[in-house]
Amino acid sequence: MNKREFLKSLTIGTLAMPFSSLADEHSNAYILHAAQLLAPRLQKGETIGLIAPAGVLDMEESITIAREIFQVLGFRVKEGNHIRSRYGHLAGTDQERIADIHQMFSDREVKAIVCIRGGAGTSRLLDRLDYNMIAKNPKILLGYSDITALIMALYTKTGLVTFHGAVGISTWTNKVAKSFEAQFVDNILPIFANPVDKGDHIVQYKERITTWRPGQAEGILLGGNMTVLTGLCGSPYLPDFKDSILFLEEVDENIERVDRMFCQLRLSGILSVIKGFVFGKCTGCGPSGGYGSLTLEQVFRDYIEPLDIPAYSGAMIGHIADQFILPVGVRVRIDADKGTLEVLQPTLTS
Repeated sequence: MNKREFLKSLTIGTLAMPFSSLADEHSNAYILHAAQLLAPRLQKGETIGLIAPAGVLDMEESITIAREIFQVLGFRVKEGNHIRSRYGHLAGTDQERIADIHQMFSDREVKAIVCIRGGAGTSRLLDRLDYNMIAKNPKILLGYSDITALIMALYTKTGLVTFHGAVGISTWTNKVAKSFEAQFVDNILPIFANPVDKGDHIVQYKERITTWRPGQAEGILLGGNMTVLTGLCGSPYLPDFKDSILFLEEVDENIERVDRMFCQLRLSGILSVIKGFVFGKCTGCGPSGGYGSLTLEQVFRDYIEPLDIPAYSGAMIGHIADQFILPVGVRVRIDADKGTLEVLQPTLTS
């Protein structure tokens, strides 16, 4: 048995012990994971699986481009059986999308799973996933936006560290591609910071961060898309946020709804127990109509500043090019003055 196989078996064995009495392999009876679960790192030439757990793919070219991206990076690609399916606005029925998730996790040839797009509908699948099988086959999972539901559920139910970042139809710049290789192939612990590029100006205008409360904080990194995450409040698919670093992003929402979601996070008790806060981009967010609107800055002052914890916004997280690929479920340190997020522990087995 090589080192990778030994670490995998050791981690899985530790995870399985508290649930050895479960009679049904598909049981969703447990809520909290037993231990952090890491997937093996990638090697060039291995196979990446493409799945569509959420919205439908309207163009064949989207699949072609996604496949070409990973082939250029030096990997083989296996497509889910149902990524061309359609059921209304969804990429197939719930049963079809679940089948592709289960297929990719159980397929020994597949070493990493990339969601080809977000959209909507992932939350519909959570109560029917085989978490025990997934825990026995830990793999890299990459996605964002609606995939937040799957990221949160897998960490909550199995402890699996997954990754919030570019999907198959994202714009894969050289920077994103290098980040993918550094994290998944070289297994480097990253420090995430916005680019510093003043261009022809004497101060930086683009990609600035705003510090809402200064200082540093450490905790387990948890979060994702704000709409999807708040939609899971009250369900058994959100983890305990105590002493965590919460990160959020949003797209195409008016500020009234953003305010409502922050209120839900406060009323549910999540904001009161976190150690630090990072907000990415609110792409396409604007005021609601009528008699006026709060600004996003006012929302941060109302909900984030009173927490008196290190907090900043403007990080390269969300529906943008060159977005960070964040490991969800590992210990990180943020510096709200500098706008940095440093990963402190391994995200994959070597």
